[in-house]
Amino acid sequence: MSDTNQNTASSISRLLPLLAILAVAVIGFFTLRDYLTFETLREHRETLIAFRDANYVLMSLIFVGVYTVIVVFSLPGAAIASITGGFLFAMFPGTLYNLLAATMGASGIFLAARFGLGAKLAAKMEASEGAIKKVKDGIDENQWSVLFMMRLVPVLPFFVANLIPAFVGVPLHRFVVSTFFGIIPGTLVFTSIGNGLGEVFAAGETPDLGLIFAPHIILPILGLAALSALPMAIKFFSKSKVTA
Repeated sequence: MSDTNQNTASSISRLLPLLAILAVAVIGFFTLRDYLTFETLREHRETLIAFRDANYVLMSLIFVGVYTVIVVFSLPGAAIASITGGFLFAMFPGTLYNLLAATMGASGIFLAARFGLGAKLAAKMEASEGAIKKVKDGIDENQWSVLFMMRLVPVLPFFVANLIPAFVGVPLHRFVVSTFFGIIPGTLVFTSIGNGLGEVFAAGETPDLGLIFAPHIILPILGLAALSALPMAIKFFSKSKVTA
């Protein structure tokens, strides 16, 4: 086999994990979106609670494992999973389980993307010139701030927010730390919704996911995002003064 063929085969093999994630995500979107719902949780809540009470440790492991798979493959139902964590395990350890599962799932996507494309794209951006190089340098200089802002202000879909850091060469430890701590505010909100889900089901109602956009919830989160952006602002104005 020639070097060209070997390189092509190697490139394809490196893409396989990411392609597998994308394939399962597409299939899951069309096959699971009608199952991972509040109605499903409502129908099976008594069975879930009984199994949890009889097999607490096993249920904890199953929950974290299933939630991680949902995130890794970007399956529908991540919000439902977070709420289920609060419903089954209360605020604690429900919040911890949700954080661990979401972070592990996000790390799985990150590693697949970096293994398949991230290293090459990061190297090309580093070797490029002009606007692309400036964007790469800007991210490199403010990685912690950018990563925390991406998590605190979920403008980008969670899946996309896992890919971008891999494509610009963010180290794994920074990605994991910023993901775990950056999603804490949102995770607390969804876990809290789940913690009160029993009363909601008893009343025959559906939980209000729009709660996260209530002023008393979203304003502190935006405040944290502004705080995470502060180092970037300081660097920007410092450079402006130097060049002035």
